[in-house]
Amino acid sequence: TSLLVETSETRQSFLPYLQLFWTNRRFLMRTGAYAIVASIFIAFVIPVRYQSMTRLMPPDGQSGSGLGLIAAMAGQTGAGLGGLAGLAGDLLGVKSSGALFVGILNSETVQDALIDRFQLEKLYHDSKIEDARKDLAERTEVSEDRKNGIISIAVTDHDPKRAAAMAQAYVSELDRLVAQVSTSSARRERIFLEGRLQKVKADLDAAAKNFSDFASKNTAIDIPAQGKAMVEAAATLQGQLIAAQAELSGLQQIYTDDNVRVRAAEARVNELRKKLNEIGGAGTQDELKSDNSLYPSIRKLPLLGVQYADFYRQTKIQETVYELLTQQYELAKVQEAKEIPTVKVLDAAMVPTKKSFPPRAIIMVLGTVLGITLAMTWIVGKTWWDAVEASDPRKVLAMEVFATMQARVPKFSR
Repeated sequence: TSLLVETSETRQSFLPYLQLFWTNRRFLMRTGAYAIVASIFIAFVIPVRYQSMTRLMPPDGQSGSGLGLIAAMAGQTGAGLGGLAGLAGDLLGVKSSGALFVGILNSETVQDALIDRFQLEKLYHDSKIEDARKDLAERTEVSEDRKNGIISIAVTDHDPKRAAAMAQAYVSELDRLVAQVSTSSARRERIFLEGRLQKVKADLDAAAKNFSDFASKNTAIDIPAQGKAMVEAAATLQGQLIAAQAELSGLQQIYTDDNVRVRAAEARVNELRKKLNEIGGAGTQDELKSDNSLYPSIRKLPLLGVQYADFYRQTKIQETVYELLTQQYELAKVQEAKEIPTVKVLDAAMVPTKKSFPPRAIIMVLGTVLGITLAMTWIVGKTWWDAVEASDPRKVLAMEVFATMQARVPKFSR
């Protein structure tokens, strides 16, 4: 019974307003029509915007061994420990690579790169870089899903192609900066090995040049092989010389010194002796300096062998060090590539075909409702104002205020 009484009272309280609105129905209909026209105009005048979105997979790398252990524990024991792992990571100051990615994407370095690439200062009509950064931040939304770690990058622009290009540019800048600012141990080792390789390469080139100059100057291609060949050649010449001397001795016993055969034998002996001296070397320092033979003499071979072995050893040492460092350098590059968090695109940015703003239907509906509501408020207020007596102090004050404003601002009355 009480509920029925309350319902009846509510209907009776609303009945005067309904009668009032019905009396002014033409005004309400006129106002509603104006509101519809104005809402349609506003909805189509507002510039259209398109949103392009790209999504990135959660990065594989972790920023520290402690975070990797926490993540592994969270993955093994389920979602319950996952929250505990996240809390422990926050308490220890350890952040995931996903949070690092979000921070890099929101950094001024990335913003400046996009502003310069797409000339956003001119596009946004900004005279200062700070204003362009603010406008770009308002049109960009970077978020990370706390559950699955997927990073979303949404860019809004009036041009759908430019929106997609800017979303792709965010990914490329992120990939470049992550590789640039990486400070992993493998990266430090790779940088150290690069410096060592440059120095060892310079030492190897110097040792190879010294060895080449020594070999060219002394005709020392292969000292052991050359020594063996020189000894064999000297033995052959020595045998020929002994045979020639025996022949000359026999001819001298038979013929005089002026005999043709004796002279020929002497000339052959002298020639063989001269060749043998050239191979063996004269032995004195002056004669060693004046020796212009194409090949080193046997007397020089021991000294040249020591120098040859020293140059050869230095060259081989530098070659071995260079090979070992090259192997370590390649391994460090592979390890660095493993440790750097890689940017993996889950959903590439596509050129949007549907506008994201403005919602024209909602604007038209809300505009119409707002116009009718204002008209109803005006009707109620005017009725209440007319019902107030002219001698009421409040109405007198209000009339004075309106009269003063009308006198000072004539356009206000219209």
